[in-house]
Amino acid sequence: MSRIPLLPPDRLTPEQKQLYDNITGDKRRQAARRIKAPEGGPLTGPFNALLYSPKLGDAVQKLGASLRFESSLPGHLRELAILIAGQHWRANYEWFAHAPIAAREGLDETVIAAVKKGEAPGDAPDDVMAVHRFVSELIHTRRVSDETFESVRALVGEPGLVELIALIGHYTLIAGLLNVFEVGLPEGETPPWPE
Repeated sequence: MSRIPLLPPDRLTPEQKQLYDNITGDKRRQAARRIKAPEGGPLTGPFNALLYSPKLGDAVQKLGASLRFESSLPGHLRELAILIAGQHWRANYEWFAHAPIAAREGLDETVIAAVKKGEAPGDAPDDVMAVHRFVSELIHTRRVSDETFESVRALVGEPGLVELIALIGHYTLIAGLLNVFEVGLPEGETPPWPE
């Protein structure tokens, strides 16, 4: 059970209602259906927490929408980075929401399974290995080696590097919201990392 109550849409302040509407816009509505978010009901996942601070919440959701829906990064590499961040923080909801998206974006199930265990994917394509190395180095050492930097720059260019670093930071923020507020999974779902 979450440490903060779900905010029902009919009890939101005008600022919260505007944020609610921004979050449930077309692109997010499609994504929410995939993770069984109730139509017209309280927001789930990290979004309920964002409603408690609507100005900050709107900035966070706009960054998230830009990174998810307007990024130059290929979908499978974007989702790989999100999964690595989610695994590092053991953010059950983040994994629950993004593992299926990663599979739909073409990330191989063996790669997803390796990341879930905190392992490097063994026999993955070069682009997957390069991004995995980059994200893992940044998360675990707070830096990336010259070799790792150059391999990802050759793959996605400087704009892609900026987006990848922002993506890692954003989903670390989301993992923090999920973990601190103990956001649970929908009923009947099994957490990837049970406590």
